[in-house]
Amino acid sequence: MSEAGTATESRPGKSGFRRFIQHRGALVGLLLVAVAVGLAVLAPLISSGDPAAIDMTRRFLFPGPDALMGTDNYGRDVFTRLAYGGRVTLLVGLGAVALGCLMGVTLGLVSGYFGGWIDALLMRITDILLSFPSLILALGIMAIVGPGVMSVILAVGITSTPMIARVVRSATLALREVAFIDAARALGAGNTRILYKHLLPNVLGAVAILAALNVGSAILIESSLSFLGLGPGPDVPSWGSMIAEGAAYLRRNPWMTIFPGVAITLTILGFNLLGDGLRDLLDPRLRQFIK
Repeated sequence: MSEAGTATESRPGKSGFRRFIQHRGALVGLLLVAVAVGLAVLAPLISSGDPAAIDMTRRFLFPGPDALMGTDNYGRDVFTRLAYGGRVTLLVGLGAVALGCLMGVTLGLVSGYFGGWIDALLMRITDILLSFPSLILALGIMAIVGPGVMSVILAVGITSTPMIARVVRSATLALREVAFIDAARALGAGNTRILYKHLLPNVLGAVAILAALNVGSAILIESSLSFLGLGPGPDVPSWGSMIAEGAAYLRRNPWMTIFPGVAITLTILGFNLLGDGLRDLLDPRLRQFIK
C-alpha cells in the first residue's frame, strides 16, 4: 500500500513537468526570460567593463568586433549598458510585482473573507486606482515620491495591486463557505490561521499566473518612466533611458535605440508567454487543449 501510495503521489508532479515541457509557448517564454536574467546576472563577466565609462574617441562605433552592439554618443559600449541596464529593469519589474502581490493578496484575502463594510471600503479604493491608466497613476506617484529605483518599484507596485486584489477577492469569496473552511472554524482555527493557512495556498496558483503576466507590464511602465526621465538617475543605465538617449540619433545611429528596444520587447514577450503557459497548465479546463 505504501509503495502504491508513493507512486500515485509522485505521478502528478511528473505529469505536470511533462505537460510543461510539451507546452511550446511556456518553453519559449522560459528561454527568453532565462536569457534576459542571465545577461543581467553575468553582466560583469560578459561585458567590457564600466557601463558609465566615457571615451569620446570611440563615439558612434558601428556594431562589430570592437563593440558588439556599437557605442553611443559618449563612446560607451551599448552591449555593456544593455547588460547592466537589464539589472535595473528586471529588478524594478520583479520587485514591483512582488510588492504588488504582497499588497494585492493581503487586500483581496481580507476583503473577500470578512466582507461587509471592510469589503466595500477596500474595493472602492481599488476601484479608484483602477480608474486611472497604469502609466498615469505611476506618473502621479513618482511626482509625489520623486525619482529613483525604489520610487519606481513603489509606483509600479501600487499600479499592479488593484487587479491582483480583485482576483484574490473573487477566489476568496468562492472558498470561504467551502466545507474545509467550516471544518477549520469548528476546530477552533482563528481568522488569521484560516486566511494564511487555508485560503492563501488555494489562491497562489492564480497569483502566480498574474505575477508572471504583470512583470511584462511592470517592465513596460518602468521603461516608459525611464524614457521620460523619471526612472533611475542618469548614472544608472536602464533600457528605457537608453532608448531616450538614442532617440536623437535614430537616423544616424539606430543601434542605440534598436538593441534596448528589442531587449524590452523580447523580455516582455517571454514573461507573457510564461504567464500564458502557467495559466494553461494550472487551469484544469485548459489542460485538454495542450498539445
